Amino acid sequence: MSIGSHKYKDESWDFRASDTKEYTHCFHAYPAMMIPQIARKLLNLYGSEGEWILDPYCGTGTSLVEASLFGMHSVGCDINPLVRLIATAKVTPIALKTLDSELNKINDTLFEIEFGTAKLPDAPIPDIPNLDYWFSHEVKKNLAYILTQINQVENQAVRNFMTVAFSETVREASYTRTSTFKLHRIPAEKLETFDPDVFGIIRKKLNRNKQGLTTYLEKRKDVETFICDANTVAGEQPMPRPLGGYNLVITSPPYGDSQTTVAYGQFSRLSAEWLGLPNARKIDKLAMGGFPNKDMLKNSPISSVVKKIHSIDEKRAREVNSFYIDLGQSIDSVANMLSPRSTICYVVGNRRVKDVLLPTDEFVAYAFGKHGFSHKETIIRNIPNKRMPKKNSPSNIAGKTSSTMNEENIVICQRTDQTCP
Repeated sequence: MSIGSHKYKDESWDFRASDTKEYTHCFHAYPAMMIPQIARKLLNLYGSEGEWILDPYCGTGTSLVEASLFGMHSVGCDINPLVRLIATAKVTPIALKTLDSELNKINDTLFEIEFGTAKLPDAPIPDIPNLDYWFSHEVKKNLAYILTQINQVENQAVRNFMTVAFSETVREASYTRTSTFKLHRIPAEKLETFDPDVFGIIRKKLNRNKQGLTTYLEKRKDVETFICDANTVAGEQPMPRPLGGYNLVITSPPYGDSQTTVAYGQFSRLSAEWLGLPNARKIDKLAMGGFPNKDMLKNSPISSVVKKIHSIDEKRAREVNSFYIDLGQSIDSVANMLSPRSTICYVVGNRRVKDVLLPTDEFVAYAFGKHGFSHKETIIRNIPNKRMPKKNSPSNIAGKTSSTMNEENIVICQRTDQTCP
């Protein structure tokens, strides 16, 4: 499917001066998050109140939050249990009186230890491999105590709310470099002076998140939101599935296999391990392209560039090929859940591998075209405020880098009764 004449750049989609952390979007940092303004604008263009939207790679729930503000029911899925927890907390209404009561309890408890006479009680520290490599003894004790207090909260929604703040605190209190998504320890010379205020960090997170929740509750519509672990690559269907199918998809799939592109799993691993979540060390392997696929894509917009990469690096070509096979299988699953009159909006990045540009936008249009969708347009936007690696090393030669993604593409395809198979 050719998309040339329907592809154009529009800087009004850059949202350079916009607040991307309003409402519950402030809850938790995460790599390559779709900014809410994109989902909001797409909802205004293609959404209808009372209908259903699907996000098959929902991450921390940007599109789900925006759908609930707009007035659409939504279903999101993701294979990463940590982001499902974050997304659930972001879209779940909580009575502020109940939240305040529990926040006052935990703040009073922390205050007594910090500024009173109470000593820090012993709390069980999880048995995590290499825990001492990432956390000081004092930090481990503080985190363990906070987690024990959170786990005693009976209200599930409030406990989720606090756990999300704890998750972010874990990463900030660790020896992890905050400048990268991958797990890299801070330099040895900084270890001795690294002394994070664990109680202070989580207090700030809880206060910030409460403010975000308060503004969210003021505008949230009376809609249903569901989050599940369905893996569309494997053909699993998110539930519930509305009668007649979903009318709209707004999503941002991974930019490539997580082991070589954006390390979602590495970013979330320490928090996931503290929380005892499953597959904490396997997320990147379980994600799209994580397992090599011997089949080769043929007659797709990706086929020729994979061959070009193959001439440079056979291993990287296989990894790229495996990712697009998985993406294509996921799109097959998604297309089968959509209504005869539906719109899909995929926000994708055309990354470079071995300095070869991968036309992911064209692949998405091609894959949906096989299911009766017509390409409407592809909007190119600059990435001024998305946490992304902007450069990589295509040759693995020290100091030699190449730009990866400074732009992303919003691919919009539509199905009508006339084109639906």
